[in-house]
Amino acid sequence: MFYREAGDFNTSYAEDQQTFPIKFDRYRYYVVLFIAIFVIPFIINDYWANSFLLPFLIYAIAAIGLNILVGYCGQVSLGTGGFMAVGAYACYKLMTAMPDVSMFIHVLLAGLITAAVGVLFGLPSLRIKGFYLAVATLAAQFFLVWLFNRVPWFYNYSASGQINAPERDTFGILITGPNTEAWATYMFCLIFTIASALVARNLTRGSVGRKWMAIRDMDIAAEIIGVNPLRAKLTAFAVSSFFIGISGALFFAIYLGAVEVGEAFGITKSFLVLFMIIIGGLGSIFGSFAGAAFLVLLPVLLKIVGVDWLGWPTDIVAHLQLVIVGGLIVVFLIAEPHGLAQLWRVAKEKLRLWPFPH
Repeated sequence: MFYREAGDFNTSYAEDQQTFPIKFDRYRYYVVLFIAIFVIPFIINDYWANSFLLPFLIYAIAAIGLNILVGYCGQVSLGTGGFMAVGAYACYKLMTAMPDVSMFIHVLLAGLITAAVGVLFGLPSLRIKGFYLAVATLAAQFFLVWLFNRVPWFYNYSASGQINAPERDTFGILITGPNTEAWATYMFCLIFTIASALVARNLTRGSVGRKWMAIRDMDIAAEIIGVNPLRAKLTAFAVSSFFIGISGALFFAIYLGAVEVGEAFGITKSFLVLFMIIIGGLGSIFGSFAGAAFLVLLPVLLKIVGVDWLGWPTDIVAHLQLVIVGGLIVVFLIAEPHGLAQLWRVAKEKLRLWPFPH
């Protein structure tokens, strides 16, 4: 049966610290990975790529980045949309300045540039915390959007103020531009999503992650036992901004193709990613995926059921989505602060102990 073990047979520290200690979890992970890599690319179409798969993969990276900062390090941030804009505009400038360089390099460099900007705006966290830090990152959000709107150099002096991704290929396969194929863009985003999840998982399980969690739980006590709060907080801002910058670069170059910063990376984007980690679960990599999947799939399902099947007006369906998301946020914050990830953990424990009550 699923999740049934007759005992603990670990014989080494490596087995005790493995990412998936339960055998069925490992099999489930391999099956999901196999389907994502070897099945979906052959059956994917443009509708499901643009409506669910691409935004899910991109938002999952952004949610992982924000979860590192908020869930693991306890530093509240409302500037996710602005940092995604940094990644998008950095990628655009790199694509136009170095057209012969691989898109992989462009996206990674965009992430590094965003990490540097994140460290700069993370400096106030050394003096303030909680609500005041949230206001400081909110100011960063508005400042970055204003900067990209007001300085023509960022959008190459375009009359419209909009940036458009030029056509670029990787290994002879078009990745950006109007003539891309769904499977190619999906695989490109999937590579970054898997790599981001693996890097984040290993960081949070190592000494760096333990320092982040010590700062989150009680920063004064963490400093007493030898954790450097300056290094821990700025490292969290850098790593978080790196992942968010990658997601912004992919969101612009792969998913949208053309963006205007106020519309694509406004304050609503910051709240959307924040809601993903609240619903999915703070301090959980799996929760980042669960929250991203839920909030990306919800409007698609509501459109299919409400508009296509029941014939409801689109404005009613849009308002219903807001009601559902708002209600779930309140419920999770009150009843289950660790979100869908904790519900999944509880369900696994119930399966392991069934039919016994304890």
